[in-house]
Amino acid sequence: MKGPISLLRRLGVAVAAFAAISLSAHAYPDKPIRLIVPFPPGGSNDIVGRLVAAKLGEVLGQQIIIENKPGAGGTVGTAAAARAEPDGYTLLVASVAYAYAPALRKLKYDPVKDFVTVGTMGTGPVAMSVNPEVPVASVQELVDYIKANPGKLTYSTAGIGSFQHLSSELFRSMTGADMIHVPFKGGGPAMQSTIAGETNVNIGTLVQQIPQIQAGRLKVLGVGSSERNGALPDVPTIDEAGVPGYLASNWWGILAPTGTPEAIVDQVSEALAKVVESDDIKKALSDQGAAAMKMNPAEFAAFMTAEMEKWAKVVKDAGIEPN
Repeated sequence: MKGPISLLRRLGVAVAAFAAISLSAHAYPDKPIRLIVPFPPGGSNDIVGRLVAAKLGEVLGQQIIIENKPGAGGTVGTAAAARAEPDGYTLLVASVAYAYAPALRKLKYDPVKDFVTVGTMGTGPVAMSVNPEVPVASVQELVDYIKANPGKLTYSTAGIGSFQHLSSELFRSMTGADMIHVPFKGGGPAMQSTIAGETNVNIGTLVQQIPQIQAGRLKVLGVGSSERNGALPDVPTIDEAGVPGYLASNWWGILAPTGTPEAIVDQVSEALAKVVESDDIKKALSDQGAAAMKMNPAEFAAFMTAEMEKWAKVVKDAGIEPN
């Protein structure tokens, strides 16, 4: 009897251990999740991150706490996320800034090796807007005006190497537009300078511009998406309005530190997909001039690789030196 009893005891221990592991897996998450937004409050990363986090927390059954950690074009908060324990309780909001950062800065993390993709939340195009006093009514008229008046117009951005800067440089490289760059410390001040008439042109994320466009403080000429935006259906894309092939859209997704258990990544990814497909999130993003975008981890990884290659070329062609 000793043999069978010993065997039963060992089997009992194994079953208990398996049950504990299963219970632990099913218990995730059993405490609040930290979602790092590597930019200040009020920007598009913060707006979209908060919209999605509230709903994602409901689906997962735990509160998701937003932690803004701005600095160095989003790389400070991203580095903090890379160093976090890979247990599923620290996630990162990534945007197009994550894709072009390697071409602009010496990073304290490896954007390919230090994170795994979880899924996407949405996408929002840039909007090309001008101060209402600028004597143009379309993208083509702006291109013609710049060519007739080289060096006369100024364009504002959130700083050297910002998404606004790269989107503007993409426009300049595709049209030969000779405008003077006026960098600011943030997208808000840059946009306000164009509203005030201190600068003439602002190519910024529509999520940020749309209240000013609707109030008539900015005159919008086009959007940088492949299709017209639902929030501004009468505004053409920049592609159809005079710059064929121009595409510049921000996007927002979620990453997790490498080493996060695959089961947890899949659980969050599936929950995120439900959130992104929900009618209320689709409407909330649409009202902000953005659109829901659903990608699984593999699709997001392939998309990220393509974005890194695209923006690295823009940085190189613009002659922007890494710092």
